[in-house]
Amino acid sequence: MTINAEVPVAATGGGAVAVAGGPGRQDAEGGTSAADLVLPLVALGGVGVLAGYGYVRRTRRARTRTTPGVGVGVVSAQPPVTPLPVLERQAGASLVQADDCLRTSREELAFVHARFGDTAIEPFVRALRDAERELSAAFAIRLRYDQGVPEEDAARRHALAGIVGRCAEVGRRLDTEAPAFDQLRALEEELNNALGIAEARFRELAGRTGSVDATLADLHARYPATATTTVTGYVEQAKDRLVFATTHLNQARQSADLGDTGQAIRDLRAAEGAISQADTFLNDVDRLANSLATAAELVPATLTGAESDIARATVTSPTGPLHTHLAHAHTTLAAVREELAGDRPYDHDPLDALRRIVQALLPLGGTRDGVLGAAAWLVGRRDVGSADGFIATHRGAVGVAARIRLAEAELLLTTDPAAADVPALEARESAEQDVRVHGNPCAGAADAHTSGVGGAVLGGILLGEDPDGGPPLCFGGPATRKRRGVPPT
Repeated sequence: MTINAEVPVAATGGGAVAVAGGPGRQDAEGGTSAADLVLPLVALGGVGVLAGYGYVRRTRRARTRTTPGVGVGVVSAQPPVTPLPVLERQAGASLVQADDCLRTSREELAFVHARFGDTAIEPFVRALRDAERELSAAFAIRLRYDQGVPEEDAARRHALAGIVGRCAEVGRRLDTEAPAFDQLRALEEELNNALGIAEARFRELAGRTGSVDATLADLHARYPATATTTVTGYVEQAKDRLVFATTHLNQARQSADLGDTGQAIRDLRAAEGAISQADTFLNDVDRLANSLATAAELVPATLTGAESDIARATVTSPTGPLHTHLAHAHTTLAAVREELAGDRPYDHDPLDALRRIVQALLPLGGTRDGVLGAAAWLVGRRDVGSADGFIATHRGAVGVAARIRLAEAELLLTTDPAAADVPALEARESAEQDVRVHGNPCAGAADAHTSGVGGAVLGGILLGEDPDGGPPLCFGGPATRKRRGVPPT
């Protein structure tokens, strides 16, 4: 028997059910009859069943509700899984930030070294080395990850988490040393000394720009344009950083005279960052000049060594898998010799000539020793240094892909210099593409071109958070590197 259409009620046992009479109906002995008890018992049973059913429904609703009072849905037995592309972006951002923190810390440490010497900065040198090892390990994980190792999704998630963890350790190591670093610098008390060091360095670099410009003009006259492409515009960019530096050095002096030490320190740090990058630009031109001169002297001996290796390989493997490589090597050497025999001996790129010879001989396995090994080292070191300098001076725009390739090239440079060349060139190309896409970071600033603010943001000297370029960065990790920024008002 049911009370209604929704809630079933169990029927009574066998036998007829008496119909309830009116109130006060009694049995023959004057007591209440059994029939009189049926209706209250049935009603009580119905109430119990209804209460139980309500409890079940409330419990089920509570278990399936996603947020109290907001909709109803089924909760998965496991938490949602973050897609791998999202985790990859997070890991990439961690690598970029850790790399930037290390680069900025090295730059400021150089000024502290000039003031206090080797012994005083030893704890911070150790901190940088520890952080560099962690970052190198993180990049190594990412290199294997990009090569498909590991393969399982769960293991790949674990690898990405390892990258983030190691980058966090880089930041923690630098953040831990930041208070002691500030205590050593004591800029609040020793500001004049620090300003004097920065101003002396600025004057030295300003005096060098003329000679470096002359060096670059000589390179343009002696070599084809392809030989100097990597440093095109570097003297102008160095001057841009020096314009920014002189502006902030002057402002730092003015603020110090007015007693605004905090603002003076901020201007000092901005100037120091620009001075470091101007030095990088000028040094890279000089290094290229030295590398080209060395390469020009090394090309004839390298050709001779390569021909000997080819001759030996031809005797041992006249046919077979190396035959195609041998034919390519012959063609490459013939082309280089033709260039050397031209009317203008320097009308070719000697570094590129060495690069082609080394790459042609690479399949033959003879590029690690002797003159070919020296050629491979010269080319690899030049290309790795070029990529590193470009990323250092444009790191505000350079993403993770270029930095991964650079990390690979740096690792190979210590183990197989001939193989380091390709990832180094890829790192430079990727970084240049990032800068082209990024464009002018301070297009809206009225004095971005005259004061060098755009270049300072592009170089990661200023964080680029505000229209004026944002706070200057300093020694430390993510938690401390902005501590010289303008205090909140």
